[in-house]
Amino acid sequence: MRRFSDIMALKNKAWNEVGTKFAHITSAHPCYNEKAHHKNARIHLPVAPKCNIQCKFCSRGLDKCAYRPGTYSHLMKPEEAVEKIKEAKKKYKTLKVVGIAGPGEPLFNMETFETLSIVNREFPDLYKCIASNGLLLPKKIDILDRTNVGSITVTVNGLEPDIVSQIVSWVLYEGKLYKDAVGAEKLIENQLEGIELAVERGMAVKINTVLIPSINMGQIEKIAKTAADLGAWIMNIIPLIPLNEFADMEPPGCDDLKKARELAEKHIQQFRLCKQCRADSCGVPGKEDHSIPRSCPSEYFHG
Repeated sequence: MRRFSDIMALKNKAWNEVGTKFAHITSAHPCYNEKAHHKNARIHLPVAPKCNIQCKFCSRGLDKCAYRPGTYSHLMKPEEAVEKIKEAKKKYKTLKVVGIAGPGEPLFNMETFETLSIVNREFPDLYKCIASNGLLLPKKIDILDRTNVGSITVTVNGLEPDIVSQIVSWVLYEGKLYKDAVGAEKLIENQLEGIELAVERGMAVKINTVLIPSINMGQIEKIAKTAADLGAWIMNIIPLIPLNEFADMEPPGCDDLKKARELAEKHIQQFRLCKQCRADSCGVPGKEDHSIPRSCPSEYFHG
């Protein structure tokens, strides 16, 4: 039987190999690298309105003021992407990443793949990134590969169906609506398969986990270890924003986040600067950041 130190040495070697393999992406991506976070810009294209799961903390919608996931000033059509990216590149000389993070589930919307095809053709110099709940990741991995998506963020909030079913109200998969532990089990199964497939295709994978102390604190280390074993690059633990069915839920405090990150860091490196961005964010996350309005005149991009 291998000693614990030997096992950790092998894991460290594997993580270093992953880091070298994805260095061209992770060194530039402001949501994967804390140094790049204050230097490089990214743009989120809000082209994906529909979602195939309902998280109890999620409240998506048109909102020009709120700064959180699921909010946007308008839904963008795929053909608008070229103009928006051109305008952003003029302002942000360090624009490195084009991401699609909603406002719904990107992989559940055909507009996502239309947009990726356009971006891949028109802006081959920009890295393409997707944020997903992972339910459709195994089915969509081929098209993501073909459109040169280099990084994927998968939100994993638990690895046990009875825990995940406390967070997710329902799961819509292959035309069927699943509730309770049945839907949660399908979601978990596909997330893990999708992460493994993405890593095999050479994509850098980040794990997002919404910390809900009264529900999933006990899952954090297990998520971290499992993700690392599958080859994920980094993990981002973010605090619950109490909304929707969880509007009265107590959000985690600084001590909760510190504890969770220390547990997870035993297995996978942690990203600590997440701003929980809008679905239409544009700019340098650690400095200036804006949403993309319907009309994007040059005076909008002030700095």
